[in-house]
Amino acid sequence: MIINPDGAKPIYVQISEWIETEILNGNFTEDEKVYSQYQLAEMMNINPATAAKGLTKLVEEDILYKKRGLGMFVAAEAKGIILNKRKTNTLTKLVEDVVAEANHLNVSESELITMIKTSMSETKGEKS
Repeated sequence: MIINPDGAKPIYVQISEWIETEILNGNFTEDEKVYSQYQLAEMMNINPATAAKGLTKLVEEDILYKKRGLGMFVAAEAKGIILNKRKTNTLTKLVEDVVAEANHLNVSESELITMIKTSMSETKGEKS
């Protein structure tokens, strides 16, 4: 994981999104301990307080939970929460941008739907 200190997203958000991706990829599973703020700070060469803020964000979203004296662990519903959050936030924004651009270019709804279906078919074919 490479943190972009000059990026548009704050470092703590980049950390929380990276951990979310690790959970989605199965690298952290339900009830498994995740990196501590100090491990993250060392791995990413950042301040431990920044790492803690990223972890706290995930606790507040019920993706991680704390075990006093033991660390942070992946919550049972973490994967579902992350998927729902990303669908709601990320995909909705992307779709809104695509629809706005399609309108700007006078692309009809049916043309746009066809383009999306084609792209999804091609993407599924690549994964096979």
